[in-house]
Amino acid sequence: MNIRTLETFIWIARLGSFRAAANRVYASQPSVSARIAGLEDQLGVELFDRSGRQITLTAKGREFLIYAEKMLSLHGEMLQAVAKPSSIQGTIRLAVSETIAHTWLPQLIERVSEAYPAINLELDVDISVNLAEKLVNHEIDIAFLMGGVNQPGIINRKLCRYSLIWVASPKLDLPKRPLSLEELSTWPIVTYPRKSEPYMAIRSLVDPMNHSTRIHSSSSLSTIIRMTVDGLGVSALPREILQRELSAGTLRRFEVAARVPDLAFSAAFRSGPGGNVVQAIAELALAIAETRAPSGQKVPPTPGTAD
Repeated sequence: MNIRTLETFIWIARLGSFRAAANRVYASQPSVSARIAGLEDQLGVELFDRSGRQITLTAKGREFLIYAEKMLSLHGEMLQAVAKPSSIQGTIRLAVSETIAHTWLPQLIERVSEAYPAINLELDVDISVNLAEKLVNHEIDIAFLMGGVNQPGIINRKLCRYSLIWVASPKLDLPKRPLSLEELSTWPIVTYPRKSEPYMAIRSLVDPMNHSTRIHSSSSLSTIIRMTVDGLGVSALPREILQRELSAGTLRRFEVAARVPDLAFSAAFRSGPGGNVVQAIAELALAIAETRAPSGQKVPPTPGTAD
C-alpha cells in the first residue's frame, strides 16, 4: 500500500470512474485497475461495487476512504514541513481567466518554478463560467476567476480587482467630453462573453436607454481588443491590459456618465486532502497580485472559508 495507490483510490471514489481517475493521476486505465485490484487483495475486501453503470463505494470502501484521505493529507503536510521543495513532485492543473494571463501570470509561473522545481504546471486559460464548472468537476486543481465558486468544499480567497476604462479607436471620432448613457447606447459595444459580470453590467446600463444597442461579445480578450482597435465598437477593459494600445494611440480613453463595476477575481481551490501545494500556489498568487495591483485596488488576503 503506497501513496500513489491511495491517491488513485481517492480519485476513483470522487469521480466514479476508473477512466476519469486514470486521466487525473496520469496513468493508464489498466494500471489504475491493477492498483485497486492489488489494494483489494491486500485488504481482503471489495472497495468498489462494479455491478452498476457507475462505480460506487462499498460499505468497506466508504470506511476506507476516511482513512485514505487522512493519510494523503498527512503525507502532504509532512512533505511541506520536512522535505526539500525540490523533492515535491507532481502536476498541478492551474486554470486562469484571460485577464490574469495578460497581467501577472508569467511572474507566478516563475515563482512556482523557483519554489517547487519538480512541480509541473498544466495551464488552462478560459472564461470564468467554464473555470468554475471545471473546478466543481475536478478537472482542475485551482482557478483564478471572476467572482468565486459557491460550492461545498471549495475555498475562495480574494485575489485582485481591476477597474474598467472605456476605450475606442480614434477612427470613431467620439466627442472629447464625457458621454451620457443615452449617447453610449448609440455606439456598438464590444465586451466579455454572455453570462459574464461585465456583459451583464453593461447590458443593464444601456438597455434602459436603447434596447437596440449592438453588443458584440467574445470569450477572447485579444479579439475584444482587436475589434475595438479596428473601430468595430467601443469597449470597457482593464487599463493594465491596454498599455501598448494606449501608448501607441491605437486606442484612446473616453469618459462615460456611469461606472462599470470593477472586475473582482478570486483564487478558488478544494479544501480536501493532498491540497498543500495547491494552497501554497494560491498564497504565492495572493502575494503577487497584491504587489502588482494598482494603487487603491489591492485586495488583502483574507482567511479562506469553505462555501
